[in-house]
Amino acid sequence: MDPVRPGSPYQPVIEALGNYPQKKFYNVSKLGGAKYDTLPYSIRVLFESSIRNYDGFLVKETDAMNILDWKTKQNNVEVPFCPARVVLQDFTGIPAMVDFAAMREAVRNAGGDPAKVNPACPTDLTVDHSLQIDFSKCAIQNAPNPGGGDSQKPMAKLSPLKAQPRKLPCRGQTGCKGPCSAGDSSRSSGQFSAQIENTPLLCPFHLQPVPEPETVLKNQEMEFGRNRERLQFFKWSSKVFKNVSIIPPETGMAHQVNLEYLSRVVFEVKDLLYPDSVVGTDSHTTMVNGLGILGWGVGGIETEAVMLGMPVTLTLPEVVGCELTGAASPLATSIDIVLSITKHLRQADVAGKFVEFFGSGVSQLSVADRTTIANMCPEYGATLSFFPVDNVTLKHLKHTGFDKAKLEVMEAYLKAVKLFRNDESSSREPEYSQVVQISLSSIIPYVSGPKRSQDRVAVNNMKSDFQACLNEKAGVKGFQIAAEKQNDIVPVQYEGNEYKLSHGCIVIAAVISCTNNCNPSVMLAAGLLAKKAVEAGLVVKPYIRTSLSPGSGMVTHYLSSSGVLPYLSKLGFEVVGYGCSTCVGNTAPLPEAIRNAIKQGDVIACGVLSGTKNFEGRLCDCVRANYLASPPLVVAYAIAGTVRIDFETEPLGTGFNGKSIYLRDIWPTRRELHTVEEECVISSMFKELKEKMEKGNKRWNLLEAPESTLFPWDLKSTYIRCPSFFDKLAKEPVSPQPIENAHVLLYLGDSVTTDHISPAGSIARSSAAAKYLTSKGLTPREFNSYGARRGNDAVMTRGTFANIKLLNKFIGKPAPKTIHFPSGQTLDVFEAAELYQKEGTPVIILAGKKYGLGSSRDWAAKGPFLLGVRAVLAESYEKVHKSQLIGIGIAPLQFLPGENPSTLGLTGREQFSILFPPELSPGMTLDIKTSTGKVFSVIALFENDMEITLYKYGGSLNFVARRFL
Repeated sequence: MDPVRPGSPYQPVIEALGNYPQKKFYNVSKLGGAKYDTLPYSIRVLFESSIRNYDGFLVKETDAMNILDWKTKQNNVEVPFCPARVVLQDFTGIPAMVDFAAMREAVRNAGGDPAKVNPACPTDLTVDHSLQIDFSKCAIQNAPNPGGGDSQKPMAKLSPLKAQPRKLPCRGQTGCKGPCSAGDSSRSSGQFSAQIENTPLLCPFHLQPVPEPETVLKNQEMEFGRNRERLQFFKWSSKVFKNVSIIPPETGMAHQVNLEYLSRVVFEVKDLLYPDSVVGTDSHTTMVNGLGILGWGVGGIETEAVMLGMPVTLTLPEVVGCELTGAASPLATSIDIVLSITKHLRQADVAGKFVEFFGSGVSQLSVADRTTIANMCPEYGATLSFFPVDNVTLKHLKHTGFDKAKLEVMEAYLKAVKLFRNDESSSREPEYSQVVQISLSSIIPYVSGPKRSQDRVAVNNMKSDFQACLNEKAGVKGFQIAAEKQNDIVPVQYEGNEYKLSHGCIVIAAVISCTNNCNPSVMLAAGLLAKKAVEAGLVVKPYIRTSLSPGSGMVTHYLSSSGVLPYLSKLGFEVVGYGCSTCVGNTAPLPEAIRNAIKQGDVIACGVLSGTKNFEGRLCDCVRANYLASPPLVVAYAIAGTVRIDFETEPLGTGFNGKSIYLRDIWPTRRELHTVEEECVISSMFKELKEKMEKGNKRWNLLEAPESTLFPWDLKSTYIRCPSFFDKLAKEPVSPQPIENAHVLLYLGDSVTTDHISPAGSIARSSAAAKYLTSKGLTPREFNSYGARRGNDAVMTRGTFANIKLLNKFIGKPAPKTIHFPSGQTLDVFEAAELYQKEGTPVIILAGKKYGLGSSRDWAAKGPFLLGVRAVLAESYEKVHKSQLIGIGIAPLQFLPGENPSTLGLTGREQFSILFPPELSPGMTLDIKTSTGKVFSVIALFENDMEITLYKYGGSLNFVARRFL
C-alpha cells in the first residue's frame, strides 16, 4: 500500500524532516494550531492517522476534523483508525488465518481469484499460547494430560531427540553431578559466580556447566508433537499469504516479542515517517502503550477486517489524565504499583476510555514499569493506557540495541509533530476529560484475589483477609466454610513423607509469561530472593507445583547471567518453556494424592501466580483460591506454603541451625536490584534474542508444509477445518430478519467472562467436545486444549459455554448445562442448542451486567453464532465483546436503564419475539414480545452506521470478503 495516498487534500502538509531532508512526514501540528497543542498525545496519534489515511470513503475529512475538535466531540462521534500493523497470538491467530484460508476457498467458489485474498496490513503472528507444562521440577511428569483430570500411565519411552530421564540433582538442573544437599548449599559463598557473557551457566553449588534445563526440552518436544497440524498450517500461511510473518514456538510470548522485536515506535515506509500503532487479538496488546505506541486489543473478527484494509471504528473516547506524583517505597514492586493504579482507575470508572499518564512521577517509572502498568489495562477496563515517548523511553531503546541513527531520526520526528513528552518543557500539559491523581509514595505491597484481579489485599492483611473469606458467604470473595472446620488438618503421604494440608495451603506457585516478565526488576527480585532463601536454608515443599515460564529468552538470559537462575531452580522454579501456560489454564495436573486430599477434606487450596487472570477454577478445578502477586512474593509464599501468614510477625520457615527466617531477612534492596539490573539487562541480550527470532529454531525450520494457493484441508483433521462462515457469501445486504418465538438457551448473571463463554484451557473428559474427539479416535491425552483447537469449528462450537464454572440460573449451580424446554431435558449446552436447531427454533441469551468481560476472544462470538444464538439480551456489555457479536451477526440488545429480567418479571422460560424494522439506526429502541403477552423495550446497541452495515451483511467477514468478488 502506498504510504502517500494520491489525491489527498493533505499532501501540502508533507514536509522534510529538519536535518534529514530525505525523510518526509505529515506535519499535522500545522493543521491543528492551538487546538492540536491541547489534544492528549493519544488523540494526536489518531489525528495523524486520519490525515495520512484519508481516502474520502473509509476515512473522510470530517473524521479528521472531528478528532481535532476532540474537546467538544468526545463521546459524540465515531471515528476510524487505521493501525500501522496487527499482532496475533496463536490461540486467537489460528481462527483468523483459518478464516483467511476459508475466504480463499469461498472466493474461488464464487468465481474470484483466491490469490488476491491477502492481508493489506502488516501482520505478525507469534506462536506462544500452545505451551503446556507436562514436565516440571525434578520429577519428569511422563503423563501429559491436556484434558485435565487424573494422571496417566508413564510413556513407553522418550523421543530419540532427547536424553533419557535421569535423577536431577540441582532441583532440575541436569548438568550438575552429585547430590546438592542443604550442606552443599550452606557452603556457598553468597557471592555471584564470575560469569562471562555467552559462556555456559555454572551451577553455584558445584561450579560445573549446566545445560538447558531438561524440562524445557521435553516441554518443547511435547508442544511440537501435539500441535504439529497447527504448526504446519501456520507455516503454510507464512509461505502463501503476503504481509504475514510467523514467529515460531519457543521464541517468546506475543507481548514480549512485540516489545523487544516488532515495535518500531516510529514507522518508516518509503522514507515517510509516521507513528507506530497496532491492534491485536489479545486484550493485553496494550502492553506496548508503555513504549509510547498506541495499541489495544480488539476481537479476532475486527482484527481480520483490519488485516483486509478496514479501519477500526471507535467512539471518539474520553481521555482520563492520570497524574503520577512522588516515588514508590523500596518494598513496592511494579506489580504493587499496577494493582494500586488498577484500583484507582476502576473506582474512577475508566471503562471504554483512553487513559494517559503525566506528571513528575512518570519519569520515576522505567519503561518496564510502564509496560507492566499498561498490560493490566483490561483489568481496570480502559481501552488503552498511554505513556507518551520521553527521555526514559529513548534511554531504554538505546540500551536494547536500537540503531543510534534511527533513534536520532525518531526523536526529531516525534518532537516535530509534538508527540514527545518532556518534564522540563515549558509547554503546558494537554487538556483531559478528567484527571485522576495518584501518589506513588502511598503505595504498599498488595496481592489480588482470591477470585478477581480487582480485589486487592495488602500483604500485611493477607492472613486476616483470607480468614474473612472463609467466613464470608460463597460469592466473589467468600467460601462459606463452617467455623468448626476452618482449622481442619488433612494429612497426606507424598514421596514417602507426611504433609499436612489446611485451608490456605499453596499447591500452585507460578512465575509465568504475562505482565511481569517484561520487567527485569521484578524477575530479578524473585531470583535474588530465591538466592538468599537457599543460602539461608529455606526450601519449598515438593508437592507444590512450581514453575517459571519466561516471556522470552531474554528473561532467561538475564536470570542466568546474574547467577540467580540455579537458585530459582533449587526451589523448584525451573524454566518450563516460553509462552503462556499456567495463565491460560495449562497447568500440569496436581499429584493424585494431593488432589484427593483437597477434595476429600474440602480444602480451600490456593494458587499464587504472577499473572493477570485469577478466575476461580482457571488454574485447576480443585484450586478454589487464586492470588495474583509479584514474582518475589510468589516465591515467598511458595516457601511459606500457605497464604495464612503474617510476614511481619511470622517466619517463612526454619533455616540452618534452626534459625527462624523472616521475609525481611531475604527481601532484596532496591540498591541490589539496581546494581544487578544495570549489569545484566543490557543491549546484547536484546540483540541475541533478535538473532534467535530471525533464525528460527531447528524443529520449525525442518517442519514441512504445502505451498498451494488453497489450503489442502484434511477431512480427518481434528485441528483444522474449513468453517461455514462464508457459506452464504452475499454481494448485497439483506434486511434484518425477525426473531420469532425464540427460546432462552442460557439465563446468566453478572460478569460472565469470555472464558465462561469460550474456555481456552483443558477439555473436560465428560464434555461434548471430548465426546466428539473420542468419536474421531482420540484418547484423552490427545485432546489438547480448547485454545489449541480454535482452528476446528466442530470442537469450538461444542466447547462454547463448556466452562465448569458457568452458572446458568436454569440449573442453579456451576455446570456447563441447560434445559431444553420443549422436552424438559437437562443437557450439555451444545446438545440443547443442537436440538433447537433441528427443530428450527432460534435461541437467545439472557445476561446481567458486564457480559463478555475478560480477554478478547472471537470464538466467544463465533461459538454462540454456530449454536444458533440470534441475539444476546444483557444489562451491559464489555465493549470489545459487543463489537464481536455484531461482527459475527448476533444482535446485542440491552435492557433499558433500571430494568432487568427480575424487574420485568421474566423467568427465561418464555419464548421471545423481536421485530427489526427495515431500516435500523444507531441506538434505536426495539420492542420484544413474550409468549406470556408481556411487551417491553430494549436498546439495539449499534453505535454507528458501519456496525449496522456489518450486521446486515451477516458480519464483518462476509462484508470484506465480497470485495474480492
